[in-house]
Amino acid sequence: EVVDEPTGFSRVATSTARQIIKEKMRESKDAEIVGEFTASVGDIVSGVIQQGRDHRMVYIDLGRVEGKIPPHEQVPGEIYTHGERIKCFVVEVKQGTRGPEVALSRSHPALVKQLFALEVPEIRERVVEVMGIAREAGHRTKIAVRTHRAGVSPKGSLIGPMGARARAVMDELHGEKIDIVDWSEDPAAYVGNALAPARITSVEVVNLESRSAKVVVPDYQLSLAIGKDGQNARLAARLTGWRIDIHSDAESTTNQAESAENSQPELG
Repeated sequence: EVVDEPTGFSRVATSTARQIIKEKMRESKDAEIVGEFTASVGDIVSGVIQQGRDHRMVYIDLGRVEGKIPPHEQVPGEIYTHGERIKCFVVEVKQGTRGPEVALSRSHPALVKQLFALEVPEIRERVVEVMGIAREAGHRTKIAVRTHRAGVSPKGSLIGPMGARARAVMDELHGEKIDIVDWSEDPAAYVGNALAPARITSVEVVNLESRSAKVVVPDYQLSLAIGKDGQNARLAARLTGWRIDIHSDAESTTNQAESAENSQPELG
């Protein structure tokens, strides 16, 4: 007995099967891409800037997938030119409704840390360790470092021969200023170091529990210690986790004199 199957049914079944196979292949490819880029979360990727549908977003061609820099991860004033190669920090990777989504950042503090890791073998070899970082993207970054090997200068390692390593990072960040400071277990020393490039006269730990310190600087260094719009002091406080009260030598001397005068016993 011969059973005839409708030719129309055969075509529909074939088309459906083909669509299912394509969908499964796409899902498999997407899962592979998500897995590949998930391993890069917290690291740097390099890609080419593309023109996109949403002018607020910056689209980056990463090869197998397109990454996006949302507005809050962009650097104020930074220009993103079509066709220009750029390094970005990978914030998040997930499977979206239209495929893998890779969220990138140019303003993340860890971008600076990872850029130095690319340039400085001592960081990759864990001879030098980055202990803290504070950043106001597009303007200034402070980075604290320590060494785990005698004879190796942590600051010198990041600066590099003729300043080449630090300059390479600054060039990638389009001239953003970078202060490299020595980390210290001594809070007073660390606070003093963090206020670089200002010179410090003294640092007094006012309250260890509330992490507050009083810093005295030469009169001519006061504006440098505070920085434009308070930026230097603000970044130093963020880097160290300490509340920093800055005074000039003249202010400190006046305050000491007033304090001594007020402490004199009244006669009569």
